[in-house]
Amino acid sequence: MLFSHISDTHLGLVQYGSEERAQDVYDVFNQSIDTSIKDHVDFVIFAGDIFHVPNPNGTAIIQMANGLKRLKQNNIDSFFILGEHDISRIRTTPIPYVYHNLGFSKYIGQGNPIEYKGVMLAGFDKIRKAEIPQYEEKFAATDKDVQNHSGHKILILHQGITEFNKFAGEIQSTDLPKNFTYYAMGHLHDKDVKRFNHLGGPIAYPGSIELTNSEGIKETQKGFFEVDISGKEAIPNWIELDARPQISFKTEYQELSKTIDEIAGKITDYKKQPIVEIKIQGENIEPDHIQAQIARLNSLVLRCFWRISTKQVSNSSVFLDRPNVIDDEMYKLSIDALGSEQSAKFAIKELLPVLASGEIKEATQIIFENFEKFKKEKNT
Repeated sequence: MLFSHISDTHLGLVQYGSEERAQDVYDVFNQSIDTSIKDHVDFVIFAGDIFHVPNPNGTAIIQMANGLKRLKQNNIDSFFILGEHDISRIRTTPIPYVYHNLGFSKYIGQGNPIEYKGVMLAGFDKIRKAEIPQYEEKFAATDKDVQNHSGHKILILHQGITEFNKFAGEIQSTDLPKNFTYYAMGHLHDKDVKRFNHLGGPIAYPGSIELTNSEGIKETQKGFFEVDISGKEAIPNWIELDARPQISFKTEYQELSKTIDEIAGKITDYKKQPIVEIKIQGENIEPDHIQAQIARLNSLVLRCFWRISTKQVSNSSVFLDRPNVIDDEMYKLSIDALGSEQSAKFAIKELLPVLASGEIKEATQIIFENFEKFKKEKNT
């Protein structure tokens, strides 16, 4: 038996305000659906952040519907949970519920195990860190419900696990139910798989299907897992998607012309025009000269960004070494600026993503909820 584990599709993301980038997301999503059909998977799991915002545009809604429809037409069922990008702070019905109500896909985000083709499936929607203690009993109950099942048991979560990313971690692997044979994760955008002796199977993050705003520009692989559960162990097999290349280069100002030549030579044969970032270090820099050199790449790239770092700031990782996840660096700087880890988590992990998506009403709701929580804690 084989199933696809797809996560963080972020349909509707329009990176850099570029319609081409919006189409890139739809293209790789459709690749994941087409590949799953071609490989005759038995079912598909979507592990949250189906959409980039809780109120996605019509194109994003239709793209998801068409993908699920194609799966159905090929007798492939699918199951989904919700990530934080799918859930509105304002009381409203999440858009993905529509697919459940129409029978296109099955929602399993409330922790109640179901059996499908001899496999037990259980999922939980995104749980905020403050709510984790409330879920200890729910995790334990779910674990008990599946422990006597002789076949495979799959848990679907949209959470950051500390052993994978200490900055984005919300729970530890020891917090998870122990009796599952595969942990289908979403939320972290880099591909990773780890095994722990205290768990019944691997924890697997397929990562996002395309680079998103928080990840920066970097060379990386994007894709999803096809998981073989024909035997006793769940074996995730990586399927790479044909995503648009994104590459970051460093150069001294004096070497800029030579670097541009090297970049042009490297990207000429790419099937898709890449997104390129050039980090330039030096002094007495003339922006007009930089613009003239960058213009030589215009016909070869979709977008080209450049920025300057001087010797005075050469020790700053913000300017010179883009971290794997930009949010991690912002989080560390926020702790220094605000003098509080709790305030930094609120600002970077909760408020900033909503503001970046233009969700002003939801941002206002988050601020109100946090203020009420502050008053309650102050009075106790």
